[in-house]
Amino acid sequence: MKAARPPKKTKNMVEFLAEDIEMPSWIKRAGVYVNKVLSGLNIENWELSILFCSNRYIKTLNRQYRNVNEATDVLSFSMGEKNKDGSFMAGDIIISLDALEENERLFSVDIDEELRRLLIHGILHLSGEDHKSNAKNEPMIIKQEEILLKIDYDIIDSCLVEVL
Repeated sequence: MKAARPPKKTKNMVEFLAEDIEMPSWIKRAGVYVNKVLSGLNIENWELSILFCSNRYIKTLNRQYRNVNEATDVLSFSMGEKNKDGSFMAGDIIISLDALEENERLFSVDIDEELRRLLIHGILHLSGEDHKSNAKNEPMIIKQEEILLKIDYDIIDSCLVEVL
């Protein structure tokens, strides 16, 4: 009788980049959080990159790819390709740290909470979710907020906020 092998444990690969800004000091904690979100969504064997940038940089991308001549907080570019090794090239998430700070003030939310929200938002887009507006009753926005409440993990330590 042959013993069954446990299923091969797969791992997600997350690469962080910075453009037009310094790499944030809390980047490792962001990686832990992203992996918690992917695990919570039962996503395995993904490869994705997350680029942190300025409003100036994200505005250029928004104009080039969406024909919108203004900065935004988060953009997602899905690749959706399988590699020969079986991993899935999910795509890229771009987050403006300038817009993150603006959202904190505009929506009166904690900056760490807003960063987690933007990361979840980008991941949901890469997983095929979409929304017509940012209304609270949009299914993707509801799911985003449920994940935000479920996975509580501080990325930005209060003593590191000045890095933004």
